[in-house]
Amino acid sequence: MTAAATTHFAPPALPDDDRVVGDTTGVGTTTALAAAAAAALLAACGGGGGGGDSTAGPDSDPQTNVPTTEPEAARFLGQAGFAASAADLTSVKTSGVARWLEQQFDAPRTQSHYDWLMAKGRGAEANRYSLDGVDASLWRKLISSPDQLRQRVVLALSEIFVVSMNGLPIAWPQFATAGYVDMLEERCFGTFRALIEGVTLSPAMGVYLAMRGNRKEDPKSGRQPDENYAREVMQLFTIGLNQLNADGTPKMVNGKTVDTYTLQQITDLARVFTGWDFDVDSSDVDGLDFSYMKRPMRQNASRFSTGEKKVLDAVIPATADGAAAMKVALDTLSAHPNVGPFIGRQLIQRLVASNPSPAYVQRVAAVFNDNGKGVRGDMRAVIRAILLDTEARTRSTAPSGGKLREPLQRMIQWARTVGLSSPGDLWAIGDTSNPSSRLGQSPMRSGSVFNFYRPGYVPPNSQLGTNNVTAPEFQLCNESTVAGYLNYMQGLIGNGVGDMKPDYTADLALVADAPALVRRQAQLMSGGDISEATITTIATAVATIKVDTDTNKLNRVKASWLMVLAAPEYQVQK
Repeated sequence: MTAAATTHFAPPALPDDDRVVGDTTGVGTTTALAAAAAAALLAACGGGGGGGDSTAGPDSDPQTNVPTTEPEAARFLGQAGFAASAADLTSVKTSGVARWLEQQFDAPRTQSHYDWLMAKGRGAEANRYSLDGVDASLWRKLISSPDQLRQRVVLALSEIFVVSMNGLPIAWPQFATAGYVDMLEERCFGTFRALIEGVTLSPAMGVYLAMRGNRKEDPKSGRQPDENYAREVMQLFTIGLNQLNADGTPKMVNGKTVDTYTLQQITDLARVFTGWDFDVDSSDVDGLDFSYMKRPMRQNASRFSTGEKKVLDAVIPATADGAAAMKVALDTLSAHPNVGPFIGRQLIQRLVASNPSPAYVQRVAAVFNDNGKGVRGDMRAVIRAILLDTEARTRSTAPSGGKLREPLQRMIQWARTVGLSSPGDLWAIGDTSNPSSRLGQSPMRSGSVFNFYRPGYVPPNSQLGTNNVTAPEFQLCNESTVAGYLNYMQGLIGNGVGDMKPDYTADLALVADAPALVRRQAQLMSGGDISEATITTIATAVATIKVDTDTNKLNRVKASWLMVLAAPEYQVQK
């Protein structure tokens, strides 16, 4: 991301009312500088990741040391979580990154989404077909839950094993969504095999990809089992489209990639995924007991396809019932050699780097294959390997290094950094999907099963495209989303939302010293990625705002935050 990360800008001469449309923060004279910074990001369109030596062997010396500086600690926390709180900074600087990870792995889960919705009365009959409350609960945990490693990993998994609440045309969709995210929380630090089973038998996934109610073939009517989940569980959730080498690069035969499965194998596998439906209580004639949304689906033998079946080249005997057939299918897919590099690379992309080197992928895949104790798919070990790898702990200077922080990550990081909270436990941020006025992205609201952006996306007509560098988040980056993000963040910085107000106490303590104010914000948010030249540029601009009144002091703080959040050097995580 050299082009974006090294783009500097000078403060333009601005009229007093030159601001982004809808400015309510009072930062008028400096807002256009933030827009200029975002425009520089668009013009450069730099992104990517990795950039390490593709010939390197296993990482025999993962970086478990204690960070020597606060920016280094903040950089780690920006990858492993969302933000660098004072407590987390102290913990990382005192005990080291490895110890912090272990504490986070063992951190207790906070109140589940299902239980929170119940406590808020969302189970009333009037809410049978409503999504009311789901967005609030999701924001609640993403912004405030202390187990931020779990929350960061769950967000990443929700963008790999996609269920969108926009595609749940059923009763109690709010509890289906809640049950799915709670399941990801429960299984994200276990084994991949347990995780993929939870995904497969989730009521929400059953509805979203049409496995719920999937029935055996009927020769008389010509009905065939729905192939949707059979296709996506292979293409998106386990093995991908092409056979892979251990380092994630595609295997080539006569200059062409090799498919991992055929159309016939999709049809064969679809017969395995029949007979599953909600685990409902037959006595609930009014349909008011929606507790089945937090339980795995159950097998209905009368709808299960009979006869011998196949998953890839593995034969499932005709004697196997639905549960046994499912076990063979998921065991076979989970054991496929593609899974380690296919899933490992996507997790690296979500946490550390958009374009990881083959060597990085291979090291992570090796840990997926064996955690050192003979366990395959140990998600704790995989996450640990991703975050402690040399390429993660070493700031990249390569043109393709790092990743573009997705809009959700930027907003959550800022919210955690300024202590945004909801005293009334309302969390009224809502749906932030609108690209022209909000973030263009909202948790659990992807437009399709292919996520908000494709893992293999290469921005066209750009330096990245010329060099075939993957940068998935740039699929969300365009003129509309850049302006929408700035407008939305300007309002949030200035006013908060509902009962959620930012706490600027720490910023106000430095408000008289513009460079110190900007430097603190820049280090907490970027972990040292924002250069001194850019810090000076922003500080020069915000210093034009007087600090002779409490209102002006707040305006200086707000202007500084907006420009830090707009800076290309911040938006590109190195």
